[in-house]
Amino acid sequence: MIFLIFYKIMSKLTIAIQKSGRLKDDSMSLLKSCGIAVQNGKNQLKTSARNFPLEIFYLRNSDIPQYVSDGVADIAIIGENTVIEKGKNIETVGRLGFSKCRVSLAVPKNVNYTGLSFFNGKKIATSYPNTTQSFFKEKGIEAQIHLIAGSVEIAPNIGLADGICDIVSTGSTLFQNGLKEVEVMLKSEAVLVKAPKLLPDKDEILNKLLFRIQSVLEAGSHKYILMNVPNEKIEAVTKLLPVLKSPTILPLAIEGWSSLHSVISKKNYWEVIDQLKSAGAEGILVSPIETMIR
Repeated sequence: MIFLIFYKIMSKLTIAIQKSGRLKDDSMSLLKSCGIAVQNGKNQLKTSARNFPLEIFYLRNSDIPQYVSDGVADIAIIGENTVIEKGKNIETVGRLGFSKCRVSLAVPKNVNYTGLSFFNGKKIATSYPNTTQSFFKEKGIEAQIHLIAGSVEIAPNIGLADGICDIVSTGSTLFQNGLKEVEVMLKSEAVLVKAPKLLPDKDEILNKLLFRIQSVLEAGSHKYILMNVPNEKIEAVTKLLPVLKSPTILPLAIEGWSSLHSVISKKNYWEVIDQLKSAGAEGILVSPIETMIR
């Protein structure tokens, strides 16, 4: 019994994160926003959170799905495109909304691209052979896939391939290498994945982490708003604020006026503000939200 209690106290959830690059930076920023303090030394490959039962492994991006599938890491933050490419037995438990990109086909700018049939019999350089092959098979295209570990953009320029399949964020790398994006195969973002089987105590820690992540992500998509409203117009203004069950309404020192506090979606808040002004709201203040718990 004493051993079981000690095990439960000492149990930690292990998370795999890309060891360098933008995905690592965004992942660590998310953990920080969740109130998780990590001692992140230079060139460190493993560390632990100081205030949450979480151990972090910094791994190569392409290796992460295997670590999670084998249960070496309990969970991971990784690009959805890598999960699809590796095809491992892991479950996506949350979409994180950052590190967005797309996996696309590109050809030289001077090529007269008329459609997918262009790729029949062509040589395609890629770091995503499984994704590319699966896409072409679904579309009835027969192409030669050449696996390249990195810098696939140079392949058409040196005569190695007629086109490429690669991840695209802004398209600037394609432009710099004389290529143009012609087909989007899939869209991707960072996701949280977990191993096929987790012990109950680790599953409990994961649920606590997911709760924090969801609260942070929801806060990032909303803004806090407060305004002064004539009492006779409160009902009309309230109808424009559907995010929360009910706004907070406080009387002002000036008779006949109230201060109304609520939350609005970040996506279209300028349009909502225009509507609020038209409905009679004045002195509107908008500020970011750190955490949003429903």
